Amino acid sequence: MGQTVFISEADEYLFGQGTHYDIYKKLGAHVSEENGVKGMYFAVWAPNAAEVHVIGSFNGWDETSHKMERSGEIGIYHLFIPGVGTGELYKYLITTQDGRKLYKADPYANYAELRPGNASRTTDLSKFKWSDSKWYESIKGKDINRQPLAIYECHIGSWMKHPDGTEDGFYTYRQFADRIVEYLKEMKYTHVELIGIAEHPFDGSWGYQVTGYYAPTARYGEPTDFMYLVNLLHKNNIGVILDWVPAHFCPDEFGLGCFDGTCIYEDPDPRKGEHPDWGTKIFNLSKNEVKNFLIANALFWIKEFHVDGLRVDAVASMLYLDYGKRDGQWVPNKDGGNKNYDAIEFFKHLNSVIRGTYPEVLMIAEESTAWPKITAPIEDDGLNFTFKWNMGWMHDFCEYMKLDPYFRKGAHHMMTFAMSYNNAENYILPLSHDEVVHLKCSMLEKMPGYKVDKFANLRAGYAFMFGHSGKKLLFMGQDFAQEREWSEKRELDWFLLQEDLHRGMKDYVRDLLEIYRKYPALYEVDNDWGGFEWINADDADHSIFSFYRRAINGKDNILFVINFTPMEVPNYKVGVPFAGKYKHILDSADKKYAGCGSGIPDSITAEPGLCDYKDYSITMNIPPYGAELFVFQNPDAPKEASKKEDTKKTVKKETGKAAEKPVKKTSSKASSAKKSSKKK
Repeated sequence: MGQTVFISEADEYLFGQGTHYDIYKKLGAHVSEENGVKGMYFAVWAPNAAEVHVIGSFNGWDETSHKMERSGEIGIYHLFIPGVGTGELYKYLITTQDGRKLYKADPYANYAELRPGNASRTTDLSKFKWSDSKWYESIKGKDINRQPLAIYECHIGSWMKHPDGTEDGFYTYRQFADRIVEYLKEMKYTHVELIGIAEHPFDGSWGYQVTGYYAPTARYGEPTDFMYLVNLLHKNNIGVILDWVPAHFCPDEFGLGCFDGTCIYEDPDPRKGEHPDWGTKIFNLSKNEVKNFLIANALFWIKEFHVDGLRVDAVASMLYLDYGKRDGQWVPNKDGGNKNYDAIEFFKHLNSVIRGTYPEVLMIAEESTAWPKITAPIEDDGLNFTFKWNMGWMHDFCEYMKLDPYFRKGAHHMMTFAMSYNNAENYILPLSHDEVVHLKCSMLEKMPGYKVDKFANLRAGYAFMFGHSGKKLLFMGQDFAQEREWSEKRELDWFLLQEDLHRGMKDYVRDLLEIYRKYPALYEVDNDWGGFEWINADDADHSIFSFYRRAINGKDNILFVINFTPMEVPNYKVGVPFAGKYKHILDSADKKYAGCGSGIPDSITAEPGLCDYKDYSITMNIPPYGAELFVFQNPDAPKEASKKEDTKKTVKKETGKAAEKPVKKTSSKASSAKKSSKKK
């Protein structure tokens, strides 16, 4: 016997309260059975409609044959239609109070017609059988702040094109699965972050203007095909993060806008309900049903598609009422300010439900300002995200790397400033798609100098990124030095891997990722000074940065010495905290990466003598743009690893000082640039 789907009074009540976290199982189109007859149950929220009909391929798009029944004051219309199976196209024909006819896609549909069509399509998510239980066992109970997190940001449609000669050249989810798993395993990424999975009508929006929040895009196949992709990634120990867009939605007439003839998803006041710069509608977070739509949607991707995290897009645009708006285009809050109290409450509600129910799920905020306590717990008046993208670090890093090396000594502070506020949040360091579009150049082309200099610069920059506190994110193509800016219309320039410099860059990033995952010092303490110490943050004359990442147990600490000039620096002395051997584990100038070679030995023995306020030092000839990594031990480290709460005691024993070692004050300010360049 099949399951009978229906809307109960309890469903209506919880939906009206904004706490029906499984509402997607009732609204939308679902395989059902009534009195032994199989069919499809349809339900839609349209509180101000005069009438609603279901029209579709199963009834010849007849506008009168299947009128829906309204139940309760909340305004849900529903209808069971016998004999309707999966794969049928349908829409809701909404007759407004003033007699207009609106043809709307289903807001809760799990599948959609391939663009340029925009109808919804019936499907059955229960057909797929998951086999990823070992993945969940492997992550259960682990604190992600103490684990390696190296994210590969990827857009399926432009990662690689299928050689079948079709206009789009899209790989299906299943075809993509085999290829991306192979690549991610080779490169040693821990997670993939997928752009543009929720259904959207325009390829050029990259999926940031959504019409189908509950439907994986049909560009790459059916919903069960997407399940196959996630399942295969999990079986290969790779986590899956989705871009999620609760900040705004697509204004297309078949979508959520003026859904029943009135503004039920957006505020009717355009000063509250529209983004003037992006041409999109803003969700009305003062309405319980709208908050329920979004919170249940986040849970839907986690529960039904097994995703491991959501990167929440454009958080700043939600928190600030005046984001991207001029005077007269926004309405102050009740206290006369620009804080969006409804958005603050929404994020606290969202993150308390998700992180309380699924503590291993990552909630990641793309927040571009200095809004406080993004990752702090709710009891500390925080928003309770797991991580925040460090846009300030990204901005300073990119601006510094673009400079001619001659001028870098005057901008030295740009590379040290982020550590002065590093403990404010749990950060991810992002080099995302936003940094390689709109004439910003690819990461390689941001670099100054001749071609060989660009590669050496970028290798040094990546070493700095992997040594700096914070989790890591690279956009596709950056790991082999894509030369052209990213375009959703074409695949990455994989042919570049035939060249030594590009192949060397790919090997170099792979080795960086392998080192990052191998040594806990690089990830287990990312959000306080217990895991990071500057050796010399002030050598602006040489544009050299030296620091080390400290392991909790004192073993396998990692020293970084990075030269951001094209000049070799002979006999460069670096202070180190302990006697003993410093094993050389990575040389960015190694010829295997198409570098110039350095001649630095496999290990260097520390010599006694005060240097950089340390009791010992090592000396080396640092090559042009050289990034040199060494592993070393604390001879006084306990045999057994201590816990994080003992970190500061260990640090004090090592240095004779408290763990809170401040960075030298600089004149740089954290970047709070609005994300006006994001393509929406």
